[in-house]
Parts: sequence; C-alpha cells; structure tokens
Amino acid sequence: MEDAASGGIAGEKASLRRRLMADRALLTPEQRAAGGRALRDAILELPQVQMAGTIAAYYSLASEPDTHGLVYALWKRGGYVLLPLLRPDADLDWASYEGPDSLRPGPRGLAEPGEPPRGLDAVARADLVLVPALAVDRSGVRLGRGGGSYDRALARVGPEVPTIALVYDGELLDKVPADGHDQRVRLVARPSAGITRLPVT
Repeated sequence: MEDAASGGIAGEKASLRRRLMADRALLTPEQRAAGGRALRDAILELPQVQMAGTIAAYYSLASEPDTHGLVYALWKRGGYVLLPLLRPDADLDWASYEGPDSLRPGPRGLAEPGEPPRGLDAVARADLVLVPALAVDRSGVRLGRGGGSYDRALARVGPEVPTIALVYDGELLDKVPADGHDQRVRLVARPSAGITRLPVT
C-alpha cells in the first residue's frame, strides 16, 4: 500500500514538474533576466543576508530565475559564497565562488567553482541557504527537478538557518505533493511579491 501511495505521489510530482517546466519554457530571456534582477534586489535587502558571513547559493541554468547577478553581488559585498558541486551519486559538495572567472563547466550543464571542495557538510556551516525550486507550497514543501540533491543538502542545515527558494510569480502554490524525505524551505522569493516567510512545521 505504501509503495502504491509513493508511486502516486511520484506521478503527481512528475505531472506538476512537466507543467511548470513547460510554463517556464515560454518565458523570454528578458523576462527571466528581469525576474532575476527583482529577486536579487529583494534578497540583498534581507537583514539575514546582510548579516550572513557565509551564504550557500547556486548558479542558475536554463529557465531558472537568473542568479548570476545575485551571486556576484553577494561575493562583491565581501561575503563568503559557496556554490554546489554535483557528485556522481547526485549529492552536493560545496566550493567557494571567487568571481565569474572561477567557474568551470560541470555535469548536466552546471557551472561549478574550480576551487577545492569543502565537503558535504559545508552547507551546514552556512548562515543562509538559497535553493532552486520549480514550485513551493504555503507549508514550505519544495518541488525540485527530481534528483533529490537538495533534499539531502537541506537535511544537513540547522532549523534556525534561513532557507530561501527562488521561484517565479505563480509558483507559490497552495499544495505541492510531498514524500517523507522532502525537505521544506522557510522562505520563498518571488519577483513581484518579494520575500514570503512560510509557516514551516
């Protein structure tokens, strides 16, 4: 029975994922760039970001809201910025971002830092964590691309650390299908609405 329920949730996630990715594919480069700028400005204004010594972030790809300007701005302000390194087992190691010239091509089209890996637990030492998402619901459930990488990373993050998912307008949903291993985020950032704190239980 449990396997059937789990299979049903997987199917719901896959269907929702396809719909959201199809919607994102319709966005123009200008819309993605504008969304990224709005998210950058909203996140940089957060007191938790301004006080953070170390921020775990990510370098956007494809149709994701653009984070390249945000990552650069965080680094230029003197913060210690970590970006993920995708391991063969789909877990995430982390390395420091040292400017655009420090990046190199990684697996699955990712841009990764060329600095030495800091270990899987480096994310646990971050003061704030920015994560990609296709959607988030109002209880903090996050829908990713299905690899489970960020669920494993977020499981290492302490309960007091702000975790912020970056999405487009319309991607904060009432309900996202969830499995027991799915990790919740505590805030969501949207271009038009800015930052929304979620009642994560």
